[in-house]
Amino acid sequence: VQFVESGGGLVQPGGSLRLSCVASGFTFSSSAMSWYRQAPGKERELVATISSAGGSTNYADSVKGRFTISRDNAKNTAYLQMNSLKPEDTAVYYCSAPGRFVRYWGQGTQVTVSS
Repeated sequence: VQFVESGGGLVQPGGSLRLSCVASGFTFSSSAMSWYRQAPGKERELVATISSAGGSTNYADSVKGRFTISRDNAKNTAYLQMNSLKPEDTAVYYCSAPGRFVRYWGQGTQVTVSS
């Protein structure tokens, strides 16, 4: 199982970024996908989850109305559109999928929100 994340970077408060996660090594279309984030000195937290077919999504209260998770099963890719970014959104963002016995993780992509 492998994930390749991209799209992170430095953005000003109020700006937008779109993260991508290309997955391989498992049946992507059969798996829910999630985005997590971890800020310095803090525990990793769940940001958003999307069901295997994309019909159901869930978000952390802190990002509701600002972030949108989506997926393209034909491209084995999950996305996280982040709008109205705040300094407190600064973190390493990880895509993730549940395995039979473990959870699989990408390498992470840094998002920094600063003026």
